[in-house]
Amino acid sequence: MHFSSTTETEIRLTLDAIVELTNSVVSGQADVRSTLASRGFPRAEAASQASIERLTARLRTLAALFSTLPDLDDPTAVSWVNEELTELHIAPSIVSHDGVGPHIHWTPSTDTFDNQVLADLLMALAQELCENGTIRFGRCAAHDCEDLFYDGTRNRSKRFCPDPKCASKTHTAEHRARQRAD
Repeated sequence: MHFSSTTETEIRLTLDAIVELTNSVVSGQADVRSTLASRGFPRAEAASQASIERLTARLRTLAALFSTLPDLDDPTAVSWVNEELTELHIAPSIVSHDGVGPHIHWTPSTDTFDNQVLADLLMALAQELCENGTIRFGRCAAHDCEDLFYDGTRNRSKRFCPDPKCASKTHTAEHRARQRAD
């Protein structure tokens, strides 16, 4: 199935949100509201504190699963995403709100913000699993980092998490090791 470039961009932004939320929850430094707002979830800023707290609690559980994506075979990943999706009431509709043009909401408009976000995250992951499996998920190659990353590059050449310090430290260490070897 092929999607418009707008839909592919939305899926990519949502996959990036999964990575950022997973890494921040695992590190204990999650600011779910800010992360969602910066990743294209305009309703995050107005969401109730209770909804953000429920979402944060649920993300703690899901982060353990998301962080294993680089190690999972495709059938196992598909199985647990399907299991997680059964927990949500999925009822797709096309909506426009908050200055955002038509897009798909996977849950009814009456559903809580946290359920809507979970559905968006899981449906983006489901689409990625259908298109590419788990191959584009990786773990940072920096020796002191285990963070998750999503590799959207054409040739799947990404090696580091979104933290630029990881790549910089590793490249510097590799450069110095080459200089010492000469």
